Amino acid sequence: METFLDFFSFSDPNVRYVVLGSILITASSAIVGSFTFLKKKALVGDAVAHAVLPGVCLSFILYGEKNPLVLIIGAFTTGWIALTLIDFISSKSKIKEDTAIGLILSVFFGIGIFLLTIIQKSGNAAQSGLDQFLFGKAASLVGSDLITFGLVAVLLLVAVYLFFKEFTLISFDKDFAASVGLPIRAMELILTTLTVLAVVVGIQAVGVVLMAAMLITPAAAARFWTEKIKVMIWLAAIFGAFSGISGAYISYVAPSMPTGPWIVIVISSIAFFSFFFAPGRGIIQRLLTQKRIKKHIVDENILKALYQLGEEEKNFFDKRTIETILSKRTLRRDLLIKSLKRLKREGYLKHSDGLWFFTTEGKNKGQRVVKLHRLWEVYLIQYLRIAPDHVHDDADTIEHVLTPELEARLEKLLNYPSTDPHKSEIPYE
Repeated sequence: METFLDFFSFSDPNVRYVVLGSILITASSAIVGSFTFLKKKALVGDAVAHAVLPGVCLSFILYGEKNPLVLIIGAFTTGWIALTLIDFISSKSKIKEDTAIGLILSVFFGIGIFLLTIIQKSGNAAQSGLDQFLFGKAASLVGSDLITFGLVAVLLLVAVYLFFKEFTLISFDKDFAASVGLPIRAMELILTTLTVLAVVVGIQAVGVVLMAAMLITPAAAARFWTEKIKVMIWLAAIFGAFSGISGAYISYVAPSMPTGPWIVIVISSIAFFSFFFAPGRGIIQRLLTQKRIKKHIVDENILKALYQLGEEEKNFFDKRTIETILSKRTLRRDLLIKSLKRLKREGYLKHSDGLWFFTTEGKNKGQRVVKLHRLWEVYLIQYLRIAPDHVHDDADTIEHVLTPELEARLEKLLNYPSTDPHKSEIPYE
């Protein structure tokens, strides 16, 4: 607790620099990365992050020392060239974008490693620490770094605010954006520049290898929590900022732990939690929804089977055994029993002496399922010209998802037919 209070009191200037720098980098990168993620160009960040290394090395070779501004200019130049080359290759040749990204990434990174090796063997004492661009140096940020990060963060935020509508359009529907007169090429150029700028600044904290994670992972995590782009961008920024401060705290508590990699581990943990547990879009929620839908389909199939038995015997409320139901609908016995008990709890069936029979509500629900099944068969034959012996399976599926609105439209469209293609009566209320 004492360590926790010491850290979050921000009395240590180094802690303030590291925390604020990490938050500025991660939050601003997450905001720009949201549009890259929505444009389905997740690997672009990885390519740019690797492509900035030769720019850093060339700047050092030409200038002779590690001037942060000169290194950033060099990194920005090669990163921008790499991203432009990816777009040029994928648009002007038969090479697909993922192949172009892999090509540019490997070529530029290879050149960067080559130049870094030359620098290391040159004997220039100023080269010390230059290799930190590979893995980052978040724990050693100073006041001048913070000023740079702050200026870049403000620039990124202002640009996103000014061009938010345009970025949104080209991210979701480029063709529509072009049709309304939006300058697609100019907007993509601006977004490319912002992406490169975010990566160039971010590599000083988490390095070339891990920067792609900071650009894309917060956006990927936020996407699972919302359908609204504004909320998604805010969540991505919050996730990024939280990972930044968490990585700095872990590094403070355990000095042997590097800040940059821990920032990535924290945001990756948030992303995996979102993938599994986010409401609505998470994997767990989807599995539960699928399970609920399967139960719903089984229940309606049983009600339909009971209604069809009632049609055959001219008595919808007669008591029936499990074997009788199984003769009408093939189903595992244990699943049938569970479904019957569930339908009883919901008020659709009653149970007496091992026999099962309709309530009025259950009979009405079973009747509606049968009606939807037969209406859909008529629709398939009249409008899609499908043979009568090929419509049953499709109707067996669609009957469970037709809403009352679609049901009314279907009845009107077919002019309330009295029988289905197999001459069975269509039961209306």
